[in-house]
Amino acid sequence: MSRDNSTYKESYNRSLDHVAKLGVEATLPSEVELTETWGISRTTVRAVLAHLNETGVISWSGRTKTVLRRPKSSDYFAQAETMSTRQRVEAAFMDFILGGDLKPGTILHESDLVREFGASTSVLREFLIRFSRFGLIEKEPNRHWVLRGFTRDFAIELFDVREMFEQRAFRNLLAKGCDGAPWKGLLALEEVHLRIIDDIDAQYLKFPRLDEQFHRVLMNDLQNRFMEDFFELVSVIFHYHYRWNKQDEKDRNLNAVKQHLQVIHALKAGDEAQASAYFQLHLNDARATLLRSVAWEGDR
Repeated sequence: MSRDNSTYKESYNRSLDHVAKLGVEATLPSEVELTETWGISRTTVRAVLAHLNETGVISWSGRTKTVLRRPKSSDYFAQAETMSTRQRVEAAFMDFILGGDLKPGTILHESDLVREFGASTSVLREFLIRFSRFGLIEKEPNRHWVLRGFTRDFAIELFDVREMFEQRAFRNLLAKGCDGAPWKGLLALEEVHLRIIDDIDAQYLKFPRLDEQFHRVLMNDLQNRFMEDFFELVSVIFHYHYRWNKQDEKDRNLNAVKQHLQVIHALKAGDEAQASAYFQLHLNDARATLLRSVAWEGDR
């Protein structure tokens, strides 16, 4: 498998987190179980295992896969390498909006954005079309794109839908139990959460993608095309929208990481009621944080 494949690299990083959690001399489960835990195909699982074996992280012989050493930071692919083309365009677009302090009504030309992001016209246009479904940008007939406002009412309505979908996803996790893919998927993210907390000053900017991954574990298992489409778009807005106040970003991200761990640890303990309570607390805090952190039109 090509080592420049972003999906593969993201999966490989997650496998390292899983191995670190198991510890030296532990054995990895079957390929079928790893497919469910990591949420990837069996072909990709075998490619990941081969890479782990090549680097000496594990010893793989037949069905036996033994952990030889704990992963080092140098074993991981850089975050930029794990982002798909779509994700890179999303991040570049939101950074462009943030850095330029663009106002509602600003005209956006596709040709300028293609040069700015180094993306193809087709990839950029696909992103803009999908992003426009939220009404934050709009295409004028036979002309350019226009940046629209992000209002408080819009944010509240958006979060109402997000919360409804995520509550449904968490009920699905509980219904499938500890042997289900979403339950295992969240537990597999524990190590990377702990790593961010251990080095929060250097790692806090990695949280948005981790938060997306945490919630995607829940949403993807529903296999609902409407929820999946909504989640892809809402993740961009909540993590990269152009009104975000950056002043307390580190503390905000640290608090959210700890909330994720509360959910994960409650699941590890088999306490479903506590896990549900922590998850709802996380959603409540995310709503309050969004409304508190956004510089709304008319507030200045």
